[in-house]
Amino acid sequence: MVHPTDSNKPIIASTTEIAEFQSAEVIELIKTQLSNVRDDFRDNPYLIEAIRVLPVGGYRSAIGSIWNAVVDDLRNKVLFRSIDLFNKSVNLGRTIKTYEDFQNFVNDDQLIEGAYKIGVIGWEASKVLRHAKEIRHIFDGHPRSTDPSIIKVLAVIEDCIKYVLSVEYPMQLIDIDEYISIMGTPDYDRNANAIENALGDLPEHYKNELANKLFTAYIDSSCSTVLRSNIEFCAPILWKVLPKEVKVQIVRRVDKEIPKGNATATSYAFSFVELVGGMGYLSVSARKYRIQPLIDELTRNLDVFAIENKCVRELERFAAYVPSDLLPAYVNALTQTYVGHIGHSIHFSRTDFYADGAALVIPGMFEKFDDTAADAFIHCIRTNSLLKNRIKHPSKMRRLRSLGNIVLERVSTNYHDRKLLEMLVDETREKEFFTHI
Repeated sequence: MVHPTDSNKPIIASTTEIAEFQSAEVIELIKTQLSNVRDDFRDNPYLIEAIRVLPVGGYRSAIGSIWNAVVDDLRNKVLFRSIDLFNKSVNLGRTIKTYEDFQNFVNDDQLIEGAYKIGVIGWEASKVLRHAKEIRHIFDGHPRSTDPSIIKVLAVIEDCIKYVLSVEYPMQLIDIDEYISIMGTPDYDRNANAIENALGDLPEHYKNELANKLFTAYIDSSCSTVLRSNIEFCAPILWKVLPKEVKVQIVRRVDKEIPKGNATATSYAFSFVELVGGMGYLSVSARKYRIQPLIDELTRNLDVFAIENKCVRELERFAAYVPSDLLPAYVNALTQTYVGHIGHSIHFSRTDFYADGAALVIPGMFEKFDDTAADAFIHCIRTNSLLKNRIKHPSKMRRLRSLGNIVLERVSTNYHDRKLLEMLVDETREKEFFTHI
């Protein structure tokens, strides 16, 4: 019997055999990584150089070559995406126009920073690439550093391919100032899909900048009707892709306009917030600024139908955002307006009078009630002597009852005055209702 150690084949492979095995393994790993490089970049000379030196152990040179390939690709992508926005994003002290300008005036850190800011690469990629740049600086820039291992080299290659060399060219970006300029002309393309594509791909800080500039232009008294109309079409589309913090920041600009005393600009500021659907972000003080005068005017002009119609239409826009301390006066004014009064007219054969336009709107406003608004409704019924006198007439009681039905559907299950609402909506309990108010 022959012991395994007695075999003619040596247990330890020769240096040549190890080198051949490592070379073959390296080549296979390289092929696997390179299969992810996009087709249009596979003939890049820097990439070819890296492939050439890796099998023979040129790891330093490979790291340098692969990094040069990344820099080359980033420069071209930045030029394609928007060189104007790159210049605005990075403080270089000069304007970059050509590929040669990148070579002469833009270092790797500035390139990575600008590429991230204009959306050529993402946040994660920017962090990984800065690390890869440092590895290149250590091993390819300093010949006295320790020799990089094949694992180190392949890790750099994997990162560079994953975050840059496998990634397709980004969409071209609009120039914000140029875009707004075109919006001021009849040539602006009011195509929702085109606008979504143009604005949705903007980096976050450019969406922020564009949204603020649209707000500024919209409230400017010199804004043309063409530009304002196009903003009204475009802004809601942009609003959908803005982060919440930007929405809040823009809406809170209304508070800065109010103290300036320019009623026109302030009115347009509120209109902008409304058209984008940002009413919920208005501050309490801004809401009071618009709502309080309307409530006061509506209260002063009870039974003046033209004014009631106007005020209710204005208040409808804020129905879901009435500050709690204004609710009693707000609900009282709406309830009286909806119920109306009994009268006579030489022109009409009716005796049941109310503001027709307001009456169509008010039920929808009541559908936005919560328990606090319901409290205001019940307080109005219990304390408003004029209303209590008017609802003694059956037609007015029916109108109040219709509001009560809406409120009853809106309050919480354990609402404390639910029984009174139930009495109000039940015709058979009308006498009981009156004894409880």
